[in-house]
Amino acid sequence: MDQLLQNFFNLDIYISVAPYLLQGLGRTLLLSAIVIPVGLASGLAIGVLSITLKRRWTRFLLAVYIDFFRALPPLVLLIFIYFGAPFLGLDLPKLLAVAIGFMLNNSSYYGEVFRAGLESVPRGQVEAARSTGLSAAQTLWYVQIPQAARNVMPDLISNTLEVVKLTTLASAVALPELLRVARDAQSLVYNPSPIVLAALFYLALLWPVVRLLSRLEHRHLGAR
Repeated sequence: MDQLLQNFFNLDIYISVAPYLLQGLGRTLLLSAIVIPVGLASGLAIGVLSITLKRRWTRFLLAVYIDFFRALPPLVLLIFIYFGAPFLGLDLPKLLAVAIGFMLNNSSYYGEVFRAGLESVPRGQVEAARSTGLSAAQTLWYVQIPQAARNVMPDLISNTLEVVKLTTLASAVALPELLRVARDAQSLVYNPSPIVLAALFYLALLWPVVRLLSRLEHRHLGAR
């Protein structure tokens, strides 16, 4: 037991590396604060386009975009953007490269969630809104999108939870987020305790979101 505590729950190491891990946590939160809103906004745009585009070729191009970025592993996409950009004459900062890669990946997932939500709004409510004099854009903004967001809220929160965990992939391009800092600390102290401490930080950050998601899912199922 003593060996287990010394190797995974070493309090002295926790205290010594905590300031550095908190800096990594800050970068993780910053990256999440960039990727999540942009991903939600672009996903909403994709969802709206999915139900409003009429021409077959435009719908086909949108489907290609969604399927491509859902099928491509985000780690491969991240490495391709960061290491491939210089060949196009672009010198992207690590944070920007990671944000672009995650945005492209997550916008496709958010887009499918919003599409399903928009399609779940009864057609009769749309027609009733139009009959009151609302334009198509007003109906979309004031009637369809609010109901769609409410209908798929558990899925949106679940996907957002995955986005935060996805930030650990940023360590592949040496962006000093939480996991990268923990791995660097581990290599210095020759002990896995920094990794365990990073896991505890993730748990403290995401546990409330998991509980909220569980309550929303139960409420959503109970409302059916």
